Amino acid sequence: MADAAVTAKARKRPSRAKNFLKTLGPGLITGASDDDPSGIGTYSQAGAQLGFGIGWTMLLSYPLMAGIQEISARVGRVTGHGIAGNVCRHFPAPFLWMLLAIMCIANTVNIAADLGAMADALKLLIGGPAAIYVVAFGVVSVAAQIWFDYKRYVAVLRWLTLSLLAYVAALLIVNVPWGEALRGIVVPTIKWNGAFLTTLVAILGTTISPYLFIWQSSQEAEEQRIDKNKKPLKRDGADAPEEFQRIRLDTFIGMGFSNLIALCIIITTAATLHSKGVTDVQSSAQAAEALKPLAGPLAELIFALGIVGTGLLAIPVLAGSSAYAVAEGRKCPVGLGRKPKQAVAFYTVLAISGLLGIALNFIGIDPIKALYWSAVLNGVLAAPVMVALMVLVRRPKVMGKLVVNGWLYWLGWASTAAMASCIVGMAAGIFI
Repeated sequence: MADAAVTAKARKRPSRAKNFLKTLGPGLITGASDDDPSGIGTYSQAGAQLGFGIGWTMLLSYPLMAGIQEISARVGRVTGHGIAGNVCRHFPAPFLWMLLAIMCIANTVNIAADLGAMADALKLLIGGPAAIYVVAFGVVSVAAQIWFDYKRYVAVLRWLTLSLLAYVAALLIVNVPWGEALRGIVVPTIKWNGAFLTTLVAILGTTISPYLFIWQSSQEAEEQRIDKNKKPLKRDGADAPEEFQRIRLDTFIGMGFSNLIALCIIITTAATLHSKGVTDVQSSAQAAEALKPLAGPLAELIFALGIVGTGLLAIPVLAGSSAYAVAEGRKCPVGLGRKPKQAVAFYTVLAISGLLGIALNFIGIDPIKALYWSAVLNGVLAAPVMVALMVLVRRPKVMGKLVVNGWLYWLGWASTAAMASCIVGMAAGIFI
């Protein structure tokens, strides 16, 4: 009888694997969404243009990215509000609305570019009209956020992160000179010319981006809000050590996954396109198409499928981050866990972001120029948002007794300095 009771108890106890998977949420989704079709295009261009010598940037950006994302997540969990919700309470309104305007423009342009890339990828695979695919992808992404149950929707986003494994598969089927590739990862190669500096700025601007800060902080606040057993940690800090450990694990795994996939893309394109003299890749779909004659149709198929999967993950995060930021900035109810009637402003901004992203594909804008200016806007926006964030996390009025300090605090400032340098580098790249 005793043995039977022990067995029954063991069955009820969650496995370690299941407990581990439960810790992966906002951080994993945020990290994976960073490898959106626009990001894939950036990494493909980097590998094609500069070869293996640019791989070291993934090691450089990883701790910077993970540090600022962990700080963002802590803000959401400690205060019960996302970054915009805290900025609107502690900074002048003009500063907030300037940041929100820039972010919404950049996110909308990014959504448009991602929809275009997804449509081009699907057209590459099955043919047909790209315009219809743009509309279909956009409508599905927005409708799912509005009508899906929150927990079910988050589960879908978690599963979509697996689409990034397509780029691991693509790497495994190409012939890579691993000695040269590993040397490019561990030995920094720096060239003082416009092409290199512009690519470096694009990579850092892609990995450290304002919509990622907004989304993860807001998701931590959302997870707390829908759980009746949880309160903001500044009000009840008993679970703070456990929660901070969960956030760190989730964030460092999510950002590590993001950078690993980016590195796979760089190595794949360096080993195929760069080695064959193909150095001008302007989009992720073009990279997929260029792989076919060099690495075979399977590489093209895998690369293109990855573009569609990552787009379905990234577009909700881009639109959602705009919705969280604007609605929180107005102190309106927010959250995918609420019904549309309970958060009208939030869902209105979300829908408008998606619809404008669709519309931009039909007005004849140059997608490459659009992505460039989106990157410029994100670069200009990131530094002031990060400065505001680093000021907030040291204020007891904001964080209570759980202010951020120690190595994590200084890592956040290092990440902020790196983004400020990106702005300088972007300006330098124009004139060099």
